[in-house]
Amino acid sequence: MSRTDFDVVTGAFSYTGRYVTRLLLRQDRPVRTLTGHPGARMFGGAVGAVPYNFDRPDDLARSLEGAHTLYNTYWVRFARGELTHDVAVRNIKTMLSAAESAGVRRVVHVSITNADADSPLPYFRGKALAEEAVRASAMSHAILRPTVIFGREDLLLNNIAWTLRRFPFFPVFGRGDYRVQPIYVGDHAALMVEAGQREDSYAMDSVGPDVYTYEEMVRLIADSIGARVRVAHVGRRLGMLMTGLVGLAMRDVTLTRDEVEGLMADLLVSHGEPTGETNLADWLAEYGTDLGKGYVSELDRHYRAGSPGAGSGDWR
Repeated sequence: MSRTDFDVVTGAFSYTGRYVTRLLLRQDRPVRTLTGHPGARMFGGAVGAVPYNFDRPDDLARSLEGAHTLYNTYWVRFARGELTHDVAVRNIKTMLSAAESAGVRRVVHVSITNADADSPLPYFRGKALAEEAVRASAMSHAILRPTVIFGREDLLLNNIAWTLRRFPFFPVFGRGDYRVQPIYVGDHAALMVEAGQREDSYAMDSVGPDVYTYEEMVRLIADSIGARVRVAHVGRRLGMLMTGLVGLAMRDVTLTRDEVEGLMADLLVSHGEPTGETNLADWLAEYGTDLGKGYVSELDRHYRAGSPGAGSGDWR
């Protein structure tokens, strides 16, 4: 292999990584994935899978040799056991160092809107520290900052719809007037692949064309599945208790404090121009009827044995 013969996508068998990989394969770009579950197989076996090997940086570097671009979707949605946001930042630094040693030329990194190293929220703080590590690397880079990434496989929209289908009311934290600017997963993946083909270093928000309040988004989903929604405005404590009870029943983590606090602080909206094209309302009109027919478990998807993303730590 020459030094530009393939690209590497972390979590190619998970949500956004799968869309990025599909686009690269359509462009006849060979793809290798770093994953926590290398035994999984997708794409007809066209994607070679190797473990992350964060604890063996020399092996990690060897798995990156010959790659041109590293598309990094690796992150953790919430701390679980020893895998905390601080550990995830350390793992990203290890991966970047390995990529430099392997001669990788470019990294496209997924962050989040309004990441802040001084944030009291570990998720947003960790994302900012990971950005700093990317900017400090010797590789050219692109940092993409999405908010909610929606699609058929999306956890958030699916489980909102699942709740709307099964309960007489839907709990909304506070007034529900905090905003979100969702982007379609295909648009986000296209921005990532485009970023991988450039040479300049930059950061940009990855956001859709429309801004909704959270309650407006819930009502859009309800309309798309034909559900009669009765919104119950609840305080943070009661809301977290209610979502926690659902989580216990489903053996899953439904919402985290960081997600609720970040949403209510208007951190999931951009201060710049839209970069995606797909309108959520239009997408729901075409595909929304399929949402929520089954519960989508975060823990089943990423952590429990047998799932393609098990142990990978990537949730987007």
